[in-house]
Order: sequence, then C-alpha cells, then structure tokens
Amino acid sequence: MNAQIIREIENEQIKTNVPEFQVGDTIRVYAKIKEGARERVQMFEGVVVRRTNGGISENVTVRRVAYGVGVEKTWPINSPNIDHIEVTRKGKVRRARLNYLRDRKGKAARIKEKI
Repeated sequence: MNAQIIREIENEQIKTNVPEFQVGDTIRVYAKIKEGARERVQMFEGVVVRRTNGGISENVTVRRVAYGVGVEKTWPINSPNIDHIEVTRKGKVRRARLNYLRDRKGKAARIKEKI
C-alpha cells in the first residue's frame, strides 16, 4: 500500500520532455543557476560518460574538456534545476561506462559518430 503511494508520487514528478540519449552521445544540458535573487540558464555541453539508476532517481554524468582541464558534472535528470536537454551528436560506443576517456587526450579522446 505505501509503496504504491510512493510510486504514484514519483510518477507525477518524472519529466516527460527528456530526449532519447545514450552513453557516448554529446548533449547540451541547460541548468538553472540561482545567483542571489536572479535566476539564469547556463549551458554545459559534453559527452555522456554514464547513466545510472532509472525512474525518478536517474542520473547522467557529462564530461567535457575546458581550457585543457577535464570537467565532469552529474545531474539528476528529473531535477527541477534542469531546464532542458538537447542531443548534439550520437556516439558509437561499445561500453556502458566511458571511464577510459579520463586518461585520453586530444584525438585519442574522440568518439565515432553514429550515422
């Protein structure tokens, strides 16, 4: 009984406008940032390194290299702080986790594009 009530509440909060994307794809995450009383939307573009869990607690980790330094951010997909997500490129990978990208630089860190 209680599990059913929790499941119903979770289903109400799951976002429906999330596009289909997988590990290896390049995405743009538009996140809402609060600075004092103001709120703005900041874009973060990078490769999806991993997707974890499912349902309401689903997370996505996105990696990019900015000024020669690797930056990874993890967001809950159903968070109200995420404005929207865009898929830029579809990647062709054979793994569920792309942790090996952390050790690669330059051309070695590229991912083939799905056609």
